[in-house]
Amino acid sequence: MSHTTITGQCCCGAVRFTVKDSFSRFFFCHCEQCRRMTGSAHASNLFTEPENITWTQGVEQTTRYEHPERSFTQVFCSTCGSGLPYVNSSGKYLIVPAGSLDSEPSKAVDARIFCQEQTSWHKEGLSAKIFDGFPE
Repeated sequence: MSHTTITGQCCCGAVRFTVKDSFSRFFFCHCEQCRRMTGSAHASNLFTEPENITWTQGVEQTTRYEHPERSFTQVFCSTCGSGLPYVNSSGKYLIVPAGSLDSEPSKAVDARIFCQEQTSWHKEGLSAKIFDGFPE
């Protein structure tokens, strides 16, 4: 089966990659660590095979952080700090931050996980006014 190739990059464009649109899982994770690492309400992570990535530019500009006491990893651009794909510590999955992709994957979100750690400001924010850009 042939899959579409999706490009991705960090915010400053120093690091670029391609992946096949062949994802087995897609989670929104509300755990404390994911909130801290993203600075947001949740991480949006796609899971695929570890070999499903081709770094096309700047892989030497990535930095890997491994939590010293928990099975938790983050890879990011050392210039702009954007989250980037990484192979998890077990080596079983390549985890791709959905926001690092240049186009949308075909995989739908499977689940929102660690919802007991979801913040009240996020829950309340889901019913806030909606604007296409900054409000006037």
